[in-house]
Amino acid sequence: MMNKYRRTKTTVSLIHYHFVFFPRYRRKIFLNTKVKECFKELVQEICVELDVSIVAMACDKDHVHLFLHISPTFSLADTMAKIKGVTSKRLREEFPHLAYLPSLWIRSDFVSTAGNVSSETIKHYVESQKTRG
Repeated sequence: MMNKYRRTKTTVSLIHYHFVFFPRYRRKIFLNTKVKECFKELVQEICVELDVSIVAMACDKDHVHLFLHISPTFSLADTMAKIKGVTSKRLREEFPHLAYLPSLWIRSDFVSTAGNVSSETIKHYVESQKTRG
């Protein structure tokens, strides 16, 4: 897949962001397949609502990798706050073993631009993280 530029009336952009974030205390919440699938569905819903494209998404047992194509007019902090806030609330409502946590995610996260890297390279990187020890 070629990198696709995002076009609006006034801008053309190709900005991929790599986000990594963790559950509180690095809990291994994604060992539960239902939690993982629910999380992915929620992120997809949120990204549709925000008009954000998911380039790649992977959940390791205790962290998440997201590569997102975001408009330059969007706030990265607001995008992450929405993803982390909605998924925290909904997963804790859906899964009783997570309900006792005051918050599902740690406050901090990692974000980096992916530079001029192809979508295939990004997808390969995210997929390869699943096989790492």
